[in-house]
Amino acid sequence: MVQDHGAMLTAEPTDRPATNGSGAGARADQVVVAVAIATAIAAFALVALGSTVRVTNSGMGCPSWPLCYGHVGPIDRFHALLEQSHRYLAAVVTVGAFSTALAAHRARARRMAFRPAAAGACLVVGQAGLGAITVLAKNAPWTVAVHLVVGLVFFAVTVVTAVTAVRAPRGSWQLAAVGPWGWGLLAATLATVVGGSLVVANGAGGACPAWPLCPSWASDLANWQLLHRSLAGLTGVGLVGFVTNRWRHTAGWLAWRATALTSLGLLATVAAFGAASALTRATPAWQDAHLAMVALFWGLAVAMVTALATGQPRAAVPAVQH
Repeated sequence: MVQDHGAMLTAEPTDRPATNGSGAGARADQVVVAVAIATAIAAFALVALGSTVRVTNSGMGCPSWPLCYGHVGPIDRFHALLEQSHRYLAAVVTVGAFSTALAAHRARARRMAFRPAAAGACLVVGQAGLGAITVLAKNAPWTVAVHLVVGLVFFAVTVVTAVTAVRAPRGSWQLAAVGPWGWGLLAATLATVVGGSLVVANGAGGACPAWPLCPSWASDLANWQLLHRSLAGLTGVGLVGFVTNRWRHTAGWLAWRATALTSLGLLATVAAFGAASALTRATPAWQDAHLAMVALFWGLAVAMVTALATGQPRAAVPAVQH
């Protein structure tokens, strides 16, 4: 139960970002925010493009690494072009991650964003290594699954960095403001993604041409689908619980409430896309759209949790009792 002593998290409509007292400092703060947001957007695009590479079976379009058949520029084969474009976008995201960490370190008023930015820089290097292993292992199912999950974790870190950079001058870490529903939502969402990866890795994408349950004649591979859908159901429960639990304490925080409502609508869209993917026996276009929506939902969930964790309350943050 949440004990409310009149405290509520507040929005920041009238707050002004603090600077370190100079024009150069203000510019440094602006750079951190701009670069962090741009990197988070690019990281989402990287996940979406990676999904396209996977569902079109373009992962082995470039059997060598890091160049594609020894070419630096685009080549005239569809699968190779997709794979090499994914690698080039990964290079851009890598530059963005390191630039964000450097900018956060230099900006005093945004120094709060440095730790997540540094973690993102480390993760992107590891993700690049996993990408190389995936290619050299000829897209072994376990490497593809791990590569996707780590990619989503990296995307989450870029979102944390961006939200923290925006809120740094008026925020402080208040993890108690999130509550167990928020952490449970993140855990359930990531578990759902892992479950989806296992569906693909085991070739179970078309094993259950029905929704939400599977027909009695479906093969044992359909169990992977049922596991994934059960985890998705837990994610839905987690989101509803999180939003209702924190709704009262975000009165006046219109941005957070708008994001929460958007997340509820987006989760319904994710479910619809998942159903369409199942009913069409995992048509690549539906699979691609489904994963892109999942990644966007994941980003919004991380943003909501991070905003609460860095929110500056008017009084003490209400205690959350387990």
